[in-house]
Amino acid sequence: MQKSYKIACKMILKIELENFFSIRDRIKIDFRAANINTALARELSHNVIHWKDLAVLKTVGLFGPNASGKSNIVKALVFCLRTILYSHTHNEGTTFDFQPFKFDGWQERPSGFLIDFVCDDVEYEYAFTLSRQRILSESLYYYPVGRRAKIFTRDSDDNYTFGTAVIVKPSDVVTNTGRKTLFLSRASSMNREIAQKLYRYFLHHFEAQTNIVRPDGEQITIDFFNKYKPLILKALEICDTDITDIEVRREQAVFPSFTVVGNEVKMENVDLLRFKTFHRHRHDILFDLNLEESAGTRKLFHALLLLLDVVHNRKSVIMDEFDTGFHTRLADFILDLIHAADASQLLFTSHNTNLIDVKRLRRDQILFVNKSSEGTTEVYSLYDFKDFRENMDAEKGYLQGRFDAVPYVDSSVSCLRQLLNP
Repeated sequence: MQKSYKIACKMILKIELENFFSIRDRIKIDFRAANINTALARELSHNVIHWKDLAVLKTVGLFGPNASGKSNIVKALVFCLRTILYSHTHNEGTTFDFQPFKFDGWQERPSGFLIDFVCDDVEYEYAFTLSRQRILSESLYYYPVGRRAKIFTRDSDDNYTFGTAVIVKPSDVVTNTGRKTLFLSRASSMNREIAQKLYRYFLHHFEAQTNIVRPDGEQITIDFFNKYKPLILKALEICDTDITDIEVRREQAVFPSFTVVGNEVKMENVDLLRFKTFHRHRHDILFDLNLEESAGTRKLFHALLLLLDVVHNRKSVIMDEFDTGFHTRLADFILDLIHAADASQLLFTSHNTNLIDVKRLRRDQILFVNKSSEGTTEVYSLYDFKDFRENMDAEKGYLQGRFDAVPYVDSSVSCLRQLLNP
């Protein structure tokens, strides 16, 4: 068995979401591994982090048809993180930018978010509810010696209760926390130690991406590129791009400045970071990655820089349709990259059914997202299907509708002819 992780861990254990766009009833995404003791699960031991007595999944995939709510799950997490990080800047006129579930009176009900996570080897459970107008409740618990203990709670009447001596002078923070602001955010801005530590966790170690971006800062980009250049070239080889080498260079370009001298716009030299590629056919000819390579090659390159940042800094990241435009072998490569890391995590959405494979992902890593007849998003795991055996073809079963999360549309030629010729 893989040894318990020795460095102070930071990881997601569980996420719960409620009443956000198509998400009506509370859904749960659980990174705590199920008790699967099969030969296949043992072969996939690298898909799991062992922390104390708990097995935690490194990757979880969300699969389902268009409009089932996969992207709404990512949007909910983006909204949750932004509220934690920026609610202390909200003024009295702020309206929270989201929509509750629109049917059956749910617009009048609170929307809820819960994140159960590990920060510096201690488990925390943070939750809050809100309407579009105000924060309605908030709570933070932790497990300092394995038992759940309160740090603080807040109710809809802004009544607070606090654990013993965890937050210094909490009443001062309460006085400065308005109805548009999370107490955790305000406590961090007022230099309360535990709040600052958790704020830094959400700022630096838990990211939700609706698109692929590079790590912040040119020097960080250069450092990651130089350190992991062989791995990047290996991924490009799998993609069959014909690229044999890449160099990073600083080049000067002339751009107009904001200074106007007389009737003329002043020009100035600007240093730019450029990646130059070399191809197998002519190694002496350079190509500009951003200008002359394909969109798929550029996306792969930037995705690798992002994921290498995740791996290097042991982050947890949520990515929507991370493999769009990638060959299925590249999707496999990215998952293998996370699985090869010590303690990084990836929650992803995908339409790539080749990934629904119990030889690559454990049953508890494969989640299906479906929209019910009432228009609500539902999430359930392949592990929930107790009659499924690991010698069965999970992808085939999914495409046949065995797990429900596939679109049922009559698109036969005869049906389309009737629509074209009413």
